[in-house]
Amino acid sequence: MIDIRPAGPSDAPALAAALVRIREYLRPWEPYRAERYYTAEGQAERLADGGRRRVAVDGEAIVALAMLSGIVEGPFRSASLGYWVDPAYAGQGLATRLVDDVCRAAREESGLHRIEACTLLDNHASQRVLAKSGFVRIGTAPDYLHIDGAWREHHLFQRILHDDPPPHP
Repeated sequence: MIDIRPAGPSDAPALAAALVRIREYLRPWEPYRAERYYTAEGQAERLADGGRRRVAVDGEAIVALAMLSGIVEGPFRSASLGYWVDPAYAGQGLATRLVDDVCRAAREESGLHRIEACTLLDNHASQRVLAKSGFVRIGTAPDYLHIDGAWREHHLFQRILHDDPPPHP
C-alpha cells in the first residue's frame, strides 16, 4: 500500500536516494541540478526551505513527490506546483492521487485559492494528470524555464480551489 503524507526532515535520505535512482529519467523534464541536490544534506536543505511537500511512500522508499513553491498569501493566495513519480510507479494513478492530495491540503490547511503548474509542450502524461485533477490550460509561455540545457516553452495550467474571500488581517 502506498501512503501519501507530508514530507519532513527525516525524509532527506530517502528523498536523496529516490532522486539518485531516477536522475536520468527526470533529466529531460528538470532544470540542471548541482551534485549536492542528490545528497541527503542537499535534500535536508530543500526540506527546510519553506516549500510544502507531500511524498508517496512504498515501504521505506519515496516513490513520488509533489511540492508547492512560490507561495503567496494575501489577496493572491496562490502557489506553484511541481511533482514527479518514479517511472516504476507511473501509469497507476499515483501522480493524480498525489496532486489531488496536495490541492486538498493547499485549500484545507493553507486556504490557498489557486494552484498553478506548467509542463513542457510534449509532456502529455503530466498534462493528463493535471486535467484529471481539475487544472485547465491558461496559456503557453515561450522560453519559460531552463530545462535540460535550454530555455523551453511550457503550457501553463491553473486550478481554482475555492471562491472564498481571503481572510482579513
